[in-house]
Amino acid sequence: MGAQLRVYKRRIKSVTATKKITKAMEMIAASRIVKAQRQVAASTPYASELTRAVTAVATGSNTKHALTTEAENPVRAAVLLVTSDRGLAGGYSSNAIKTAERLTERLRAEGKDVVTYIVGRKGVAYYGFRERPVADSWTGFTDSPTYADAKRVAGPLIEAVRQDTAEGGVDELHIVFTEFVSMMTQTPVDNRLLPLSLEATAEETEAAKGKILPLYEFEPSVEGVLDALLPRYVESRIYNALLQSAASEHAARRRAMKSATDNAEELIKSLTRLANAARQADITQEISEIVGGASALADATAGSDK
Repeated sequence: MGAQLRVYKRRIKSVTATKKITKAMEMIAASRIVKAQRQVAASTPYASELTRAVTAVATGSNTKHALTTEAENPVRAAVLLVTSDRGLAGGYSSNAIKTAERLTERLRAEGKDVVTYIVGRKGVAYYGFRERPVADSWTGFTDSPTYADAKRVAGPLIEAVRQDTAEGGVDELHIVFTEFVSMMTQTPVDNRLLPLSLEATAEETEAAKGKILPLYEFEPSVEGVLDALLPRYVESRIYNALLQSAASEHAARRRAMKSATDNAEELIKSLTRLANAARQADITQEISEIVGGASALADATAGSDK
């Protein structure tokens, strides 16, 4: 029984050390969520207003441009998947990957070739393990992205959009990321960045009736304005998606580490009860052996006296 008690003590010590690690990671993730939320709140108005400006150009002219004009027969689409560089975040990365898989299946069902771009080591590892082709990938900044990171990601995508499909270009640009709704809710979504969906923006404009909206003048030409807005629009939307994903990653990791800490506490309580029971069994056995030995000695002494 003594050996069993030592086993329980070793397990309690090991689980206690694990609990300290998960608790520390929970606190770190909680502290980073606040900063990530502020960055999301700061970047969203710029992305929204830039989208509104692009919509104003598109609805006010008949100019054909990659930002606003859909191809008659689209043959190739680019999908940017945003995952995490690190694990221990529950189903954060796997849910985003599943959403990208469904989007890819839908695009292929429409007869389009899919070119995949990936942000985050988890996504790179998933596609690499399955030997699936990836046009480009970026890692090392998913938990704290900057605008420079967004520009680095957007560069090859903008180049692919500007190229003709016969030369390897794409007709559409989609992005899959995890939208931060609240501390408890993070939802993987897929959005089409290019061409810009004018129907959705028209609905936003309809909903904004009664509000004072800005008026735009375009110089030197609509084409020149769209060419200048294209990289800024893509960069701002990707940057906002990266920030949303970072906030979602921290929230998912905090929740996962809290669950791990709670499970460790329950396991420690269970092991402590088992250790106490083993210790009590040892004590009971020792007492029984002492009483038995004393009784046998008393019987032996009484026999010798006779």
